[in-house]
Amino acid sequence: MPRGRYSLHDPHDHTPLAEEHFHCAVGPSGWRYVSQLTTPSGDHQGSLDLTLDELGRPIRLELHAAAWQVRGAALDGVTWVRTDPAGTDASEGNVRAHAFTGTSPAFLIATTRLLRLTPSSAGTRVRLVAFTDPVLAPRTVDQSWTLLNREAHATDSGPLTVDEYQVTALDTGEQHSVHIAGDVVLAAPGIELEDLESPPSVFP
Repeated sequence: MPRGRYSLHDPHDHTPLAEEHFHCAVGPSGWRYVSQLTTPSGDHQGSLDLTLDELGRPIRLELHAAAWQVRGAALDGVTWVRTDPAGTDASEGNVRAHAFTGTSPAFLIATTRLLRLTPSSAGTRVRLVAFTDPVLAPRTVDQSWTLLNREAHATDSGPLTVDEYQVTALDTGEQHSVHIAGDVVLAAPGIELEDLESPPSVFP
């Protein structure tokens, strides 16, 4: 069960945004990721609880930020309920999309579990619903994912397989790279792995 800490920053000017303390685990029915977010000054900022089934579909999402809350799951595409800080106004949404995304590294892992790519020159298109900080506003995005490279690196605890993905935003053409080992993001725009207490999980 990997435990660790990511630092999140603005990918353009590197302004620190948050620290994400996480633990995650692979189980017989899928994968679960739980995290708490704190501001650079140490105050509580939000939390995430994401569970995927064995096919990588989101069967439970609970996301909190700035007193806003989203609960969602894969249902007729993806369906969610977003609640305001006062708890008086809840709005439901549904989009013919494959999964959810957001600022947490967990969503990058979730997308790779859903796509199950092999090294190839061809990109795979995916439609995601992104919840943007700080009020968790939903936005539908289309991306193309390509697994460029898969390399095994020797470590003290055995070989570590690292996948390098190229992600393209289909509305702007902007591209960036994501490096993932098992269920841990090693490098991505705006994300740095600061601490890891145990090796990444190996998916079956």
